Amino acid sequence: MSSLEQREADVAEINETGIAAYLKAHPDFFERHRGLLDDLKLPHRTGGPAVSLVERQVAVLRQNNLKLERKLRDLVEVARSNDELAKKIHELAMLLMHQQGQDAVVNCLEQQLRLSFRADRAVLVLFDDGAQREESRFLRILPRGADALAPFKTFLESGSTRCGRVRDAQYRFLFGDDDLEIGSVALLPLGAGAKLGFLAIGNRDANHFHPGKSIDFLAKLGELIACALGRPAEAA
Repeated sequence: MSSLEQREADVAEINETGIAAYLKAHPDFFERHRGLLDDLKLPHRTGGPAVSLVERQVAVLRQNNLKLERKLRDLVEVARSNDELAKKIHELAMLLMHQQGQDAVVNCLEQQLRLSFRADRAVLVLFDDGAQREESRFLRILPRGADALAPFKTFLESGSTRCGRVRDAQYRFLFGDDDLEIGSVALLPLGAGAKLGFLAIGNRDANHFHPGKSIDFLAKLGELIACALGRPAEAA
């Protein structure tokens, strides 16, 4: 390459650098010179034919719109799901208010978890308060300090609702005699510090009760159940 050609190449590079710097400093340039957009060409990243800058901008806008539409659909689905859950919790509250005695509350809760909340499996663990009750597949009664509850020590001490997979020892205690494979579980403490016990709701879907799931409604469900179970017999 001759010195003249080299000089011209250097000038061209300097000019391109200057143009790029100018456009960056003046992002509204093409707003003020819209006619240029029709003549400018931008190659596809995949190496395809060139397209005008306007076409490229339209394509980007379409992609952004699709992303926004997906987010909107997700938000609408979450809102619809929350609305249905709030309605079910309200209906459960109305039913529990009319139950006479703790045994009736337990029976009503078991039925509604299966029918209205469509729980694949649920286990209610109540700490022994001296009352004589018959245990079932749904109901377990034992002292809070029982060795069988050792796998739940951290959960019980936290007194907070939890979602996700449970450890092997927890799974054996809750669902060990089931043929149904439970993929995820929600653990709801009943009463402050899980004073009354806790409720485990199992689902076959491993992602149904995932750790990132909002627990607000589940926590409210636990508070409702604790209130119903904790009512004095004379007020039931």
